[in-house]
Amino acid sequence: MASKPDTETRCVVRAVEARAADDGRMTVAGYAAVFNEGADIGGWFVETIAPGAFSRSIAEEDVLAFFNHDRGRVLGRKSSGSLRLSEDSKGLAVEIDLPETSDGRDVKALVERGDITGMSFGFRVTKEEWDETGDIPKRTILEVDLIEVSPTSLPAYDGTSIAMRSLEAARADRRQKNFSAAQRRLRMKVNLDMKVRSKA
Repeated sequence: MASKPDTETRCVVRAVEARAADDGRMTVAGYAAVFNEGADIGGWFVETIAPGAFSRSIAEEDVLAFFNHDRGRVLGRKSSGSLRLSEDSKGLAVEIDLPETSDGRDVKALVERGDITGMSFGFRVTKEEWDETGDIPKRTILEVDLIEVSPTSLPAYDGTSIAMRSLEAARADRRQKNFSAAQRRLRMKVNLDMKVRSKA
């Protein structure tokens, strides 16, 4: 199932591990995002996630865990305690207690076989910075609304068009600021000229 139109997804291909608890509970754990690592997003820009980008969402929002971003295949939920999220120096750490469902058993088997090698997250950017001083734009994500995390078999970079709209908005804002600054300089020059003339 596709993400909502205003939602972006990113994937981190890192080791995802399965852990068995004494009570028989099966947990999968890994990182859904890493900090300060530039990722090439479709050749359009390089994206970096800043430390702390998830802290507000972790504290305030009820995040869900899906299988491959499919909203019909729920694996866990933060409010129920079956999904645990934390930020450390590396990135967004995820632990999901898998349910006793066909999806839960499938994820367990796929992780154990090494077929699932990544975790991904769905998000909406709330604070960002763009730097276009180099050959390719650079986007730094400072804060997000974290919607979901997913164990996934394939890297996903959905939502690039949304990020491109964000880049265009940043460019438009910069043009407006430059225009406003030019207007202020022109007004100052006119006022100064009028003062000089009045003294003459």
